[in-house]
Amino acid sequence: MTKPKAFRVALSGTFQSGDGEPVFPMFDLAPLASDPDIEFSYVPGVDGRMTGESLDDFDALVLLLERFDADSIPRSGRLALVTRFGVGYDTVDVPACTAAGIAVGITPDGVRRPVATAILTYILALAGKLMAKDALVRGGPESFARRSDHMGTGLVGRTLGVVGLGNIGAELARICAPLDMRLIAHDPYIDPRSARAINVELTDLETVFRESDFLSVSVPLSADTRHLVNASRLQLMKSTAFLINTSRGPVVDQHALVEALKTGIIAGAGLDVFEPEPPEADDPLLTLDNVILSPHALCWTDQCFAGIGAQDLEHVFSIKRGAPPSVLVDPDVVNNSEFQTKLERCRINFS
Repeated sequence: MTKPKAFRVALSGTFQSGDGEPVFPMFDLAPLASDPDIEFSYVPGVDGRMTGESLDDFDALVLLLERFDADSIPRSGRLALVTRFGVGYDTVDVPACTAAGIAVGITPDGVRRPVATAILTYILALAGKLMAKDALVRGGPESFARRSDHMGTGLVGRTLGVVGLGNIGAELARICAPLDMRLIAHDPYIDPRSARAINVELTDLETVFRESDFLSVSVPLSADTRHLVNASRLQLMKSTAFLINTSRGPVVDQHALVEALKTGIIAGAGLDVFEPEPPEADDPLLTLDNVILSPHALCWTDQCFAGIGAQDLEHVFSIKRGAPPSVLVDPDVVNNSEFQTKLERCRINFS
């Protein structure tokens, strides 16, 4: 077997601006540049999708916005890793990757604290009616005088419900502990002992909707979670409750949510994600004053993106050493003989 000249890493084209500059300069590529065995380059997608032909000569792909489906898999059999810049993997055909011996990595360490902090930002802004009070000041003295009409909601003793007590949901519970809120959650995959360790009471999904004063959704998008928040579940919520979604837009039935916000079924919402995304210019959601909106970017900070990039590169260097990445969407890929062959090739050539 001829030894390859280099371990080749592709960065999807959306990491690069039109003038060739990095979109996220805090994503430190120095570890790649300083390794004499590594070559890396930006590889553009076609119509928002990575193509197999463009990836034939690469060992790893760091993927930003493009889709990666079965047709994106290169025929060369060389590609061993697709690692997402973030934790969402709804743009990646994971079963097709596993079948082809390609590991799919995500970066929970980079997003854990930033996304939990973003959710807390929504909680505080909604509880304090921050946007309404900002408008009062901008409206002049007469508007300012109406501040007593916009009393906020205190947090002590209120119930924070979390749907999905995984990486982000558990971190949210930890950082909200000093607020003296009651913490409840629904997650069928979490050991009750893990929940108790962070003072969270596990319960059924309907109870979380019914009892929460603030309800945060932190689940991946799948066939099971699409429109998990629907009209019937919104009807269970208190009229004084707030919904927060930072996961994926289609987890919430947006038409049902708009109706709930317009009719007072719930008090308000904080949304960082939408269905579709971005929302259309005439989306009725944009006309409501009891919802706070951000463009799928509230957690975007220098620290967030530096952390995401660092974990992506950890995954890349794991493959180069001939070892599986530490965080895999489908751990069964390690049992795939093609994947093991790729790891062995890397161990022989680069470790």
